[in-house]
Parts: sequence; structure tokens; C-alpha cells
Amino acid sequence: MNRYKEKKRNFIILVTFAAVFSLILMVGLIQDESTEIVSAAEFESTGTMDLHAYEVAANRAAGFNVEDSADLMAAYGEYSEDGLALEGDDSEEMALIDEMEAGSSEGDLAGAAYNVTEYEYPVSMYSSDTVNVRAGAGTDYAKVGKVSWGTAIDVLGVTDNGWYEVSFNGQKAFIRGDYIVAEMPGIPYLFVGDSRTVQLQMAVGSTDKAYIAKVGEGYNYFRDVALPAIPKNAGPGTTMIINFGVNDLSNAKKYLKLVNDNIEAWTNAGITVYYSSVTPVGGSATVSNAQIEAFNATLRDGLDERVKWIDSYTYLMQTGFSSSDGLHYNKDTYRNLYSYYVSVVNQQGQ
Repeated sequence: MNRYKEKKRNFIILVTFAAVFSLILMVGLIQDESTEIVSAAEFESTGTMDLHAYEVAANRAAGFNVEDSADLMAAYGEYSEDGLALEGDDSEEMALIDEMEAGSSEGDLAGAAYNVTEYEYPVSMYSSDTVNVRAGAGTDYAKVGKVSWGTAIDVLGVTDNGWYEVSFNGQKAFIRGDYIVAEMPGIPYLFVGDSRTVQLQMAVGSTDKAYIAKVGEGYNYFRDVALPAIPKNAGPGTTMIINFGVNDLSNAKKYLKLVNDNIEAWTNAGITVYYSSVTPVGGSATVSNAQIEAFNATLRDGLDERVKWIDSYTYLMQTGFSSSDGLHYNKDTYRNLYSYYVSVVNQQGQ
């Protein structure tokens, strides 16, 4: 009888162990599937990333809070080791996506065959973005370097699959044709504003970006200084983001008229115009969020339809911000705000 009970006990232990092992295996498979979903969502966007969706997905996969934007970006390579936003990453991201879709590995040296039509003389052209330079005409060829926006390039020929043969560091190399233009391109981003725009520049840098901004300024500076300077900094392909108002919230109708009066000229010059809402303040500021909301409503409802609205006020109210004086933010907040600007521009540009 005792032997029978011992066998029964051993059988129960064995069944329990098998059930626990199966449960652990199922949890592991679910986690793997979750990770794959995050990866697929990242690359299916073809270069466009919704910051909220990205953070939620990362949160589910890695256990971060949505509010931990700086930690998320650091974890996913959006920040350099010194904490500054990496510049030129958008086009690099696009190139990486193309490679993933092509199913190639970074170390491949051989790629699809192509033919080159050589020019009689090198032609000077320009890079329209920060882009990879490769050993052959295809994303399955090894990268040999990269060039930044506005770089003058000696083009030696064109391939039958849409790439340019170029001279790079004294050697022949290749760049995708849709990143090379005949004339110097307009700066990709132009930010126009007050002290918050000045501090945005300090947080994210100036590569591929230009700024027309001054501390403590408002409508008069926009009209008298910034407006004449815009054509000198922006051109075809430029995205201009305007962020005025916090210093003179009572001038909402003046800002509205100034922007609407100039949108025709800006559009004809090939500039895409965004107006970023005035962002929120903390309790120690001399203005209130109620005043800011009234200003934003006037601009949002009255702007010409060709001016695209960025609701950065709601974004920061939802994700949070850090400010020592109630008015100006810390670097992490500005970096998060810049990432949000880029995500909105990419989404609306699709």
C-alpha cells in the first residue's frame, strides 16, 4: 500500500512539473511574438514613426513607462552616448528599413547586377539628405560611408537601376538616385520662434536645421526680423516650424494675419509651413495655460488651410515636461518635443 502511494505521489509530481514547464514555454513564446510585433511595427512604417505608438509598443515589450521618453529613445538608439540627439538619423532609418525589406544583411558584398552609363565629365550635384554611400548600386552592398545634407558630390555616371556612381574619398561608390539633386537643396528644417526655439537648438543641434530665433521676442521680431530672413534660409523642400506667442499671447490675431498674408509666398517657394501651438507652462510662470489655450484656439481655427497645425501643447500635457522656471524646459523635454515635431511632419507628409 505504501509503495502504491509513493508511485501515485511521484506521478503527481511529474504531471505538475510538466504543466509548469509548458506554462513557462508558452510565456516565452508569447514574449518572442511580442518582440517581433514591435520590430514589425517599427519597420512597416517605412521611415515614419508615431512617437506615441512607438513608446506604447516599446513599453509593452521592454517594461518602460510611456512617460520615460528619454529612456526609451536611449534604449532604442535615438540618442548618442553624450545624450545629444543624433542628427541625420531619419534618412539612415529609411535606408535601414529598405535593407530589412530587401532581406539583405549588412555584411553582404555581392548584390544584384546593374549597368553604369559613365558621364563624359563629372557632374557636380548635392545630397538632399544624410544618406549612405555604398560599394555597389543597391542596398545589399556594403556601406562605405555616408554624406550629410547639402554635400557637394562629383557624380560620375548613372545606373540602370536608379543609382548614381559618385567619387567618394577618391574611390568609385554609389548613392541612391532619389537622394541626389542638381541644385543646392533647401535646408530640411527651419525653426522660427523665441527663447524656446533658441533652447531647442541648444538641445538638438543645427545639422540639417536652421533657426531664426531670439530670447524674449514676439510679434514685432517675427514681422521685422524673422520674416525677411526666411527666404534666405528656406527653399524648395524646406519644412518651416513656427513657434511664437508665449511672450505676447494678446497678439493672437496679429500672428494669424501675418502668417496668412505670407503663406502664398512661402508655398510658392516650395516651403511646407507648420505652426506649433504654444506649449504649456508650469505654476511659476507669469502666464497661464488658460491664456495659452485661448491663443492656440485662435490660431488653430483661423490659419489658412495650407498651414499645418502641430498640437504640441496637448502632447506635452499628456507626456509631461520638466521646467525650472515654469516657462523653459530641460533638454530632455526639448528633445522629446523635437521628436514629436518630426513624427508629425513624417505622418502628414505621407
